[in-house]
This record gives sequence, structure tokens and C-alpha cells, in this order.
Amino acid sequence: MPYEPMNLTGKVALVTGGNSGIGLGMAQALAEAGADVCIWGTNPQKNEAALAQLEATGAKVAAMICDVSDEAAVEASFTATVEQFGKVDGAYANAGVGGNGTPFIDIPTEEWRRVLGVNLDGVFWTFRAAAKHMVERGEGGRLVGTSSVSTVHGAPRSEPYASSKGAMISMVRGLAVELARYGITANTIIPGWIETPMTERSFGNEVFENAVKKRIPERRWGQGADFGGLAVYLMSDASEYHTGDQFVIDGGYTRF
Repeated sequence: MPYEPMNLTGKVALVTGGNSGIGLGMAQALAEAGADVCIWGTNPQKNEAALAQLEATGAKVAAMICDVSDEAAVEASFTATVEQFGKVDGAYANAGVGGNGTPFIDIPTEEWRRVLGVNLDGVFWTFRAAAKHMVERGEGGRLVGTSSVSTVHGAPRSEPYASSKGAMISMVRGLAVELARYGITANTIIPGWIETPMTERSFGNEVFENAVKKRIPERRWGQGADFGGLAVYLMSDASEYHTGDQFVIDGGYTRF
């Protein structure tokens, strides 16, 4: 018989950046565990493809166009999500963008603002809307952010990206303490080298692959599906006393 606390039937999850990569891997697992799922993305074609995949689970699902770097869009999309699903029990702030690999001394201000606009401001606006909703409902909830191993090791030419992801961890730690009294947990996932649309340029580079893959003890790139089990756990009743943590999912990369 399945372990009942991991049964997500009756729960509603929101996954930003949920139409591919890590986000879709989490959304798929959440739906298979019984949750209703709403994904946000900016690409209509990818939203449609992801929606078709999620619908095959039999769960109630929806895909919305939302640029999380736009405060008004986040507020409107969150309101629409609640209107369609009735509530949001768990918000996964997963949407993110990378930098252009520009040397630090040449990074233009607009590039810095673009990356932080999605990776940090977008998380703030998403979590603010979700936390307000959860506090008002009075039934607890889950906040989960997707960070990066660039916060653990030095990431040259990726300072905007690493800065945004490191700041997210600090935000989540504060939320874990502030919102615990409302039964709301807040945790961060720290992925290693994962095959996603964001990393496809690097993975096509033979020099990069030769230098990095041999440093991963599991000797493979991560996949979106590798985050499914953790997403389900963090959404479930089994994790109600687990908050303020960082989960490194990297095939052992940071330990080698």
C-alpha cells in the first residue's frame, strides 16, 4: 500500500518555468502523485506540449503565459490560477534565465538587471503572492525555489546568475522562519549540471563536456525527472516539519 503522506490528491501546485527541464520534471511527478498542477511559461508552443504531456496523467492541469519579471503579470497570473483551481498549496519558483557568459568587467547593467529581474524579482513576486494567499487561507503551504550550484562554487562570467540564485537562498531562509507560524514551509533546491534548454549550448561544447562530466561521480548529466521525487516530498504532508533547507541534486558534483 502506498505511503499515504506522499499522496497529493486534493492539493494544487504552481510551477513557474514548468514547460520544460526541471520544472516539467517536477510538474510531471506532482501530477502523477495526485496533485492538480498549473504551469507558467513564456513560450506558447512549449506550454502546449507540456500541457499535453501532463494531461496524460489524468490530473487537472493548466498552462498559462506569464513573464515572472513583470510584477503585474505575476499578480494577474496568480489570481487566475486561484480562480481556476480554487487555491494554491505549493508554489515552485523555478523560472530562470542564464547570462551571456560575458567577462565581469564587461557586463552591461541591462544584462545584470535582466537576469535578476527573472531569477530574483520573479521569485519575490511569485512567493509574495503565494505567501499572502496561504496566510489568508490559514491551511499552511509550501514554497520551493530552484537555485544553482553556482552558489556553492565560483562561477566565472556568471556573476549575475550566481548572485540571483544566492540571494534566493537567503530569501527562502528568511521565509522559513517568518512563515513557520502559519504552517508554511520554505526550501530551496540546488541543481547541478542538468540537461535543460538553458544549458544546451554548454552541453554541445566538447571542451566543456570533457572538463565537467568527469567531475560528476554519477558520470551523467542530470534530467528534469531527477527532481520529481523531491518535488513530491516537499509538497507532501511528510515534509511538514522540514523547512529552511537546501537540497543539492547534482550527482555528487559538489562533493568530488
